[in-house]
Amino acid sequence: MKESERLKKALNFEEADRVPFDCGGTTVSGFNKTAFEKAMAHRNLPASYQAKSVDPIQQIVIPTPDILGQLNIDTFRVGARRIMNFEEKLQEDQDYYQITDPYHCDWQMHKQTDLYYNQVNYPLADYESLSVALSDFNLYDIAGSKKILEADIELQLKDRGTKGIVLDRNCAGLTEMSLRIRGYDKWFMDTILDPEGVVQLLDQLVDHKIAYWEMMAEIMNQRGLINEVLVISEADDLGTQNSLLLSPDMLRSMVIPKINHLLTRLKKLFPSAKMFFHTDGAIKPILPDLIEAGVDILNPVQYTAADMDLVELKKNFGQDLVFWGGGIDTQEILNKGSVQQVKDEVKRNIEILAPGGGFVFTTIHNIQADVPPENFWAMWEALMEFGKY
Repeated sequence: MKESERLKKALNFEEADRVPFDCGGTTVSGFNKTAFEKAMAHRNLPASYQAKSVDPIQQIVIPTPDILGQLNIDTFRVGARRIMNFEEKLQEDQDYYQITDPYHCDWQMHKQTDLYYNQVNYPLADYESLSVALSDFNLYDIAGSKKILEADIELQLKDRGTKGIVLDRNCAGLTEMSLRIRGYDKWFMDTILDPEGVVQLLDQLVDHKIAYWEMMAEIMNQRGLINEVLVISEADDLGTQNSLLLSPDMLRSMVIPKINHLLTRLKKLFPSAKMFFHTDGAIKPILPDLIEAGVDILNPVQYTAADMDLVELKKNFGQDLVFWGGGIDTQEILNKGSVQQVKDEVKRNIEILAPGGGFVFTTIHNIQADVPPENFWAMWEALMEFGKY
């Protein structure tokens, strides 16, 4: 069975020959460079990936087509790099790599001790209020990056084969971008003291995202591939380990209407695609709201968060949501567990989520740098063994 056909069946709540596998289809279901290199070396496979890291901040790489094939991966990411001209903008001194992203956020990675880049400044943090800050701030014009984006996508598509196309976003979610731009403490205060400013920034971010997606639709239309796009990947981290990021009522009044506006536009641009939405944490109270807003696919299905039991999620939401994730816990099991614990966890989760389709196997968020190669391969072997229908 072709990978795209296998993925399409899962998206339509049908059982294929096996559960589809995603690893690298998005920048929230990907492979950290360090973990990838260790895993490939463990099996004497070439650690070959696309020359330019798709997300250098998280150090996420996309394996080359030969490795995607050997791993039986069914998805194929198409989309912008997190910082499209990363190599040209990167600076370094004796100890650090440093870069400013297009949103004026500064990032830094210590050459010896860091595994990822860390944000070290928030461009609007010093303003008295967000409303005042926005009078001096504009998001960059995404249209100016069109030539770079077209060139990158041309290179990506030539290696697609028959895998299912996942179009990935250009930046983080609405609240996550707001936090990066304003600063965490200031933004949370703004939601109470300056809600108009919060909404104004969210509106700017929605317009910015729509401009990117309109450009992506044009590029895919020009190549005759618009109807082969199976998934549109969007995100916004709305939960913590134990609760929502904001109260349900505040999310329903401020944030979810903006998500609905964005997804409504995306469904018109990509009528054959399902809407993938990444949101970590304990987000069960707002799942009905997200479904109503247009979400078709939930990722990463963080079943270790509060009130996120897999059995209950499958029972209550398995008719409306495709679960893209929930394959294995990456906080305690994949990185710290034994090989047997990894296999047992994968088997249990497949048995819960796979029946009736509506399940794409991937880890809870990216495979991080601390994952032992033995555990990656134990996960993969368990999927190949227990993921058959």
